[in-house]
Amino acid sequence: MRERDISWTSAQVDRAMGVLAGMASGDAMGAGYEFQPPMNGDSLVPMVGGGPFGFAPGEWTDDTSMAIAIAELAAQGLDLAAESTQDALVARWCVWAESAQDVGMQTRAVLSAVAGDPTAQHAREAAQQLHERSGRSGGNGSLMRTAPVAVALLGHDYAHIAQVARAISALTHFDPEAGDACALWTVAIAHAVKTGELDIRIGLELLSEDQQEVWALRLDEAEAEFPYRFENNGWVVEALMGAWSAIYHSLDFADEPQAARGTFAADHFSDAIKEAVCGGGDTDTVAAIAGGLVGAKWGRSAIPLAWYRVLHGWPGLRARDLVRLSYLALHGGQVEASQWPVVDVFDYTDWGDLGHVSSVLQSPGLFVGAVDSVRELPTGVDAVVSLCRLGAGEVPAQGVEPENHVEVWLIDRVESEYNHNLDFTLHQAQQEVATLLDEGRQVLLHCVQGMSRTPAVLALHLLRTTDLTSDQVWEIVSEVLPHSNVNAAFRKAIERLHPGKGVSS
Repeated sequence: MRERDISWTSAQVDRAMGVLAGMASGDAMGAGYEFQPPMNGDSLVPMVGGGPFGFAPGEWTDDTSMAIAIAELAAQGLDLAAESTQDALVARWCVWAESAQDVGMQTRAVLSAVAGDPTAQHAREAAQQLHERSGRSGGNGSLMRTAPVAVALLGHDYAHIAQVARAISALTHFDPEAGDACALWTVAIAHAVKTGELDIRIGLELLSEDQQEVWALRLDEAEAEFPYRFENNGWVVEALMGAWSAIYHSLDFADEPQAARGTFAADHFSDAIKEAVCGGGDTDTVAAIAGGLVGAKWGRSAIPLAWYRVLHGWPGLRARDLVRLSYLALHGGQVEASQWPVVDVFDYTDWGDLGHVSSVLQSPGLFVGAVDSVRELPTGVDAVVSLCRLGAGEVPAQGVEPENHVEVWLIDRVESEYNHNLDFTLHQAQQEVATLLDEGRQVLLHCVQGMSRTPAVLALHLLRTTDLTSDQVWEIVSEVLPHSNVNAAFRKAIERLHPGKGVSS
């Protein structure tokens, strides 16, 4: 049953946007380490690409590609439970598999068998026949792609979500344990988006009575052991156990996050993915599975912008496209053509003077301004950090490479529910400005009016990169952005990020 009159909060929308992008982050991170032995938990785990299939840095693999096919249909408002939608899904997967770098053996066998007539019924039959021939079909290939089902069906009850997750699993994986795993994980993702809570056991009651006990013991074991202990993670059961173990053990129960020293609660997102990758084996898949759930917990705003900048993959998409698909799927495809994220140019004409832009002498190469400055970039600017929504045709800005146009999820409101990772978001925005400048780029930092978001990030940047006092920083901010009026929540966050020098003036 679907809940009526749904109105999602900003935090829920952010968390929903974190599911597919979070999954892609884990997938791309793990791609370069696939089939390698476990690593020490203290190892550096950069997003380097490579691996056995030679993926580029930031490129997602078959895990995210198959999930995108699900999200595409949901973004059109199609019912994932409908046979016709599942027919279209199988057909889309068949098209993808023709040129994919990497397709799981079980999935490839099923899709190859139905390529001449790609329907859901034929796929289910092929999956069953494969199971009967081999005696097994419990690979992790259906669990790795299940995350967008939760976003698309968020307005439905958990029983329906589990039912559809099972049905889509069965298109390639006949083994009921694959269906159980997908049901558990998808319901946990939906619950995390709705409530902000991680509860892997929330869906246990939706399993058969005997399987409830089996899976409860498995989840206990996942919490008692570290990911490397689940070395058979090509099997759907140990893939789930490894992913949950990574999420569970990357929670820091001892130390409270401290913004001033650069540690945040939202670090759990990236820590969980790194923990999953360090487990070894099928690293891209385990990290993708973990990324979908931990992304549902922490949201799009918790994804490191350094990762977000380089995410890309089939079918020629980037991270912002995953956000667009997620937003549309969440809203059943019911978004007007004049609205974000589908509108080509976002209309801010009623917001007043939007054309001003200034250079910041204290930070060579940095320009700050309002939204029209991104539509007509200052001479020499080759990187942009946007703190407001832009239209689909405005990113990347003309003359800027896609990876050098950074979009930050930041809302100019003082209520905490609008920016549930506020300190982390401001920290990340400033860090990306500094990184782009260090790369030798000319950077434009902007929001809509240059009134609150832009001066907040600029103030934090100057506090961190110069010896100026707080009063001097805010005086400079007022000079280069004469309309600046930073909201109280942002000012308090700056004080937490830079105590003792943060907010004055």
